[in-house]
Amino acid sequence: MNPLKKLAGQTAVYGVSSVLGRILGYLLVWLYTRVFLPDEYGTISVFYAYASFLMVVLTYGMETAFFRFNENEENKEGVFSTAMISLLFTTVLFLILTNLFLLPISRWIEYPSHPEYVLWFAWMLALDALSRIPFARLRARNKAMRFAAINLINIAVNIGLNLFFLLLCPFILTHESWGLLNWFINLFYRPDWGIEYVFIANLIASSVNIVLLFPQFTGMHWNLDKKLLKTMLVYAFPLLFAGMAGMVNETFDRLLLRYLLPKDVAAYQVGIYSACYKISILMTIFIQAYKYAAEPFFFAAAKEKDAKILYGRIMDYFIIVVSFIFLATMVYLDDFIMRYLIGKNYWEGKGVIPILMIANLFLGVYYNLSIWYKLSLRTIWGAWLSLIGAIITLVLNFWWIPLGSEHLIHGYMGSAWATFICYGTMMVISYLVGQRYFPVKYNLGKFFGYLGLAIMLYLVSVYIEPDGLYLRIMFHTFLLIVFAGSAYFVEKPQLRKAL
Repeated sequence: MNPLKKLAGQTAVYGVSSVLGRILGYLLVWLYTRVFLPDEYGTISVFYAYASFLMVVLTYGMETAFFRFNENEENKEGVFSTAMISLLFTTVLFLILTNLFLLPISRWIEYPSHPEYVLWFAWMLALDALSRIPFARLRARNKAMRFAAINLINIAVNIGLNLFFLLLCPFILTHESWGLLNWFINLFYRPDWGIEYVFIANLIASSVNIVLLFPQFTGMHWNLDKKLLKTMLVYAFPLLFAGMAGMVNETFDRLLLRYLLPKDVAAYQVGIYSACYKISILMTIFIQAYKYAAEPFFFAAAKEKDAKILYGRIMDYFIIVVSFIFLATMVYLDDFIMRYLIGKNYWEGKGVIPILMIANLFLGVYYNLSIWYKLSLRTIWGAWLSLIGAIITLVLNFWWIPLGSEHLIHGYMGSAWATFICYGTMMVISYLVGQRYFPVKYNLGKFFGYLGLAIMLYLVSVYIEPDGLYLRIMFHTFLLIVFAGSAYFVEKPQLRKAL
């Protein structure tokens, strides 16, 4: 199969599941921003920020190491079993330590009255960590449909339980005449719980994942190849630090908002920022689906003679898609996205959305560029680049978050600009260093041209606002057609050759 068609097909399958999953997931944003006040939603966001960081620690780069050695080792079963035994050992150790130090951990993160939150998240993280290698195996075997199906079931279970606990159970309990059903709900439901049920729903969904992935373990010999494990750990070790620094870039802004702002407004601002951040993640729906397909694809394509030409061409198409997503999100933001996805209590933070959208676009480009250090066995550069990003994130957040400062930006707006500068810097440095060690001829003219066109058309939509909803929709749709038509005109000759 044509490699571009293969990558596009795999991305489409992952994309359908990701888009459906995210659309369903936005039901939770709609639900949480109506059921919970901003400070309560802020608490949920803080715990998930901790979870994202800890997930990197618990998987310590083993997923990427699996792809790397699965392509080169003849004993693919040995690679799978070695990676799984390693993760199983470290995950069990994590659970033991969490249980031993449950109360000190709860006090340290300033939730001393809720150690159960920590315990639930520990188990959720353990189950998610153990599912990473089976999921990676599905991707390596091009089992995109099965991968997508399991992900969608997981999301459906999580959303279903959230709706059950947060909407259905309270509704049933308000109708005392329902008799037996009221008695059944009262057996397990606690009306004084709210965000607790958010965490419980996620824990149950993670358990379902493990059950659905169980066929991946059938026939597994559970042999630990110590020599292979050492080689995999040496490869993965820099990726652990890259991942940890990456999570600082992706999630620490919400934690720093909580600790650097006055306590009477901290949780509120975290809630506002987190809800609006969810809108910017519309960009990452495509990026995540693309990454699922691209990582094993890039490793497999490295054996081909024209691999570097292929990588450059893929970047062109990637820029077109993410620029279009940015433009589509921004022109329809007020009339559709904010109105139907986010509760009105959160609308004040929408100014961060274009900043975060472009920041996540930079991150997607960085993911594309990062193939150079993974293929050239210089994974230490992944750690250095993420560390540079982490330093930028921390310095700018500490500088810009505090309220009452002389800066024009502060609070969550400071966090948004810090994210923008962080990802932009990582992207530029990765490109410059990558051209030295693993030169790929990327078309910078297309990068600046497509992104610049998308930003220009967005600014046109800001300054030209037709009266009436239908006129605005027609005008904004016209702007999208202008972008798509321009891209098609430029790419038409290459598309004919590629397809």
